[in-house]
Amino acid sequence: MSEKRLMKIARVLSIVFSPFYTPVWILMVLFFYSYLQMLPIEYRLFLLFTVFIFTVFIPRLGINIFRMVMRWTHLQLSHREHRHMPYLLTICSYTVCLVVLSRINVVMFVRGVVMAAFVSQVICVFINTWWKVSTHMVGMGGMVGALIAFSNLFYFNPMWYVCALILLSGALGTSRIILRQHSLAQVIVGFIIGFVCSMVFILLAWM
Repeated sequence: MSEKRLMKIARVLSIVFSPFYTPVWILMVLFFYSYLQMLPIEYRLFLLFTVFIFTVFIPRLGINIFRMVMRWTHLQLSHREHRHMPYLLTICSYTVCLVVLSRINVVMFVRGVVMAAFVSQVICVFINTWWKVSTHMVGMGGMVGALIAFSNLFYFNPMWYVCALILLSGALGTSRIILRQHSLAQVIVGFIIGFVCSMVFILLAWM
C-alpha cells in the first residue's frame, strides 16, 4: 500500500472516530442492550439529541470559531500549547450537559457516561500542561470500558464486540502515529485514561 493511500486511510479513521462522538456511540449501545430499549422511541431520540448537542455540536462549533478567530490551521490547533482552550470549551459544554440531564431526571448510569467523558477531559487538560495525550484513544478506551461495564450490569456477553473495538482501537492508534500526531506512549496512555474513567464512573453511577 502506498504511503499516500495509508495517510488517507489514517485521516478517514481519525475523522470517523472522533472522540467527540464517544458518549453518543455509548448511548446507542445502551438503547440495544439495556432496559432503555423499552422506552418510547421519541424519548430515546430526545436523549440522544440532547447528548449530541452538548458533547458534539456545541464543542465543535466553539472550537472552530476559536480557531478562526485565532487564525490557526487544524495542524496548529493540534499543538499541545494550543489545546487548552478546546479542552476548556468541551469541559464547559459537558458540564451544562450534566446539569440538563440531572434536571430532566435521566437515569444515573446514563449520566455516568457523560461524567466519565467529562473527567477524562479534565485529566487530559492536566496532563496537557507538560505532555500531549491522544484524545482519540481516550474515546476508544471509553467505549471499551463502557461496553465491559454495561455487560456486567445487564448480563450480556460482550466478547465479540470488545474484540472488534480493540482491533479498531489498534487501527486508530496506528493512524494517529502515522499522521505524526502522537507517539506510541501517548496513544496507550490515552486508551487507559478512557477505559478506567468509563469503568469507574459507570459502575459508580449504577451503585
